[in-house]
Amino acid sequence: MKEAKRLNVSGNVQGVGFRYFAQMTAVEHDITGWAQNLDNGTVAIHAEGSPENLERFIRLLKKGNLFAKVHNLHEESAPLEQSTTFRIK
Repeated sequence: MKEAKRLNVSGNVQGVGFRYFAQMTAVEHDITGWAQNLDNGTVAIHAEGSPENLERFIRLLKKGNLFAKVHNLHEESAPLEQSTTFRIK
């Protein structure tokens, strides 16, 4: 059963490859959706997948990549958008 999450990630997450990291991590874990920089310096993510894959995806996002420093990740349920890929907006 597929479910969707809306994530808002704050910290040093813009200009450091975080959206690309999210996209590559999503592809590896069969997650679809999108990632977008927001004007307030955070990254918004819409993620769709199985509960288990979403849990793994979110856990990895919280760790960040070599350059990103995640301070907070807010997560809430979201309606399915029936995404077929994970794209960077």
